[in-house]
Amino acid sequence: MKIRLISFIGPVMRKEFRQIRRDSRSLIFMIFIPAFMLLMFGFALNFDVKHIPLAVVDQDGSRTSRDLVDKFRTTEYFDLKAELGRTGDIDGLMARDRIRAALVIPETFSEDLLAGRSPSVQFILDGSNAMSGTTSAGYAAAILQSYSQKITFEALERRGRGGPTLPLRTEVRVWYNPELRSAQFLLPGLMAFILMVILTTSTAFSIVREKERGTMEQLHVSPLPPAALIVGKLIPYALISLVSAHSVLALGWLLFGVAVKGNYFLLLLTMVLFLISGLGQGILISTIARTQLVAFLLSVLTTILPTFILSGFVFPVRNMPVVIQAVTYFIPAKYFLVALRAIILKGTGIAAFWDQALFLAGFAVLTLALSVAKFRPGGEDGRRRRAR
Repeated sequence: MKIRLISFIGPVMRKEFRQIRRDSRSLIFMIFIPAFMLLMFGFALNFDVKHIPLAVVDQDGSRTSRDLVDKFRTTEYFDLKAELGRTGDIDGLMARDRIRAALVIPETFSEDLLAGRSPSVQFILDGSNAMSGTTSAGYAAAILQSYSQKITFEALERRGRGGPTLPLRTEVRVWYNPELRSAQFLLPGLMAFILMVILTTSTAFSIVREKERGTMEQLHVSPLPPAALIVGKLIPYALISLVSAHSVLALGWLLFGVAVKGNYFLLLLTMVLFLISGLGQGILISTIARTQLVAFLLSVLTTILPTFILSGFVFPVRNMPVVIQAVTYFIPAKYFLVALRAIILKGTGIAAFWDQALFLAGFAVLTLALSVAKFRPGGEDGRRRRAR
């Protein structure tokens, strides 16, 4: 029985390869579009908050206040765009989006410091962008805290008391992404996002195209078992998708410096499970859709939004409401993304994500089984043929 099934798969697979070769648009869509999407998203989607346009109102004008301004000027996080004479000018620049932050130093700044009093420094933020605003506030607080400690040490040394001993010395070490580059975090998510969209859409198109041409009826009345038909159609797209996935990995390494730190064969196994899940989902969509337009819309609806929002690609799943977290269990990209980041960024083994791999394997088996069931004579396609 197994040998007979394999003998049926070969002709279907060769037929699908011939159709893909004749349809150059599908080949371009599967091989070159993923690379293009990686370039577009990789360079455009960046969560690193740097070079924040800053204005300064230095009402003190002393060497001490200029020293504080230099602390902001010499970092990569702020770009000094304007030195203003009064605080009333800040509103106009911020409203026109010329600046995103403003530092206001009062005229008694150096005098208060020399007298041993704590001067008040105002830092104004543009809160229309909450993400960059929160990050900017953190940068400013760190700079001001560092400067405050420096001034305190110098004042105590001038009085002959020596520098105080801090009760806590913090040493921060960042593992896996020492430079905290967003590209390191985003690339695995981009890979999962791109592959899921391309896989599901291209596979759904392949089946619906057969329906529109009328050749699907011939396949159904042939002695081909549904499993042979499904597997034979999936294998060409799976192989091409593997090529696309490796091109994405290569571009990620060449352009963004993101190399695979873990076991390559473990990555390949996880990738195959994810590919099967995506391909099976495309087959399921094709059993519902009767035209390529409907197939495209269903593919977009079931891949782009769930993968982008609910997989943990951009927004952490643990920060979502409990009800939404329950929905994420039905998103295969969520499990693939955890495995990808563990292998590519952390270099860990299967022990770190074996449960995610099991869920992914379960999705692969489930989607394939449902696809075969839909193509059986008693399935949805069979009921439609009898209705006609």
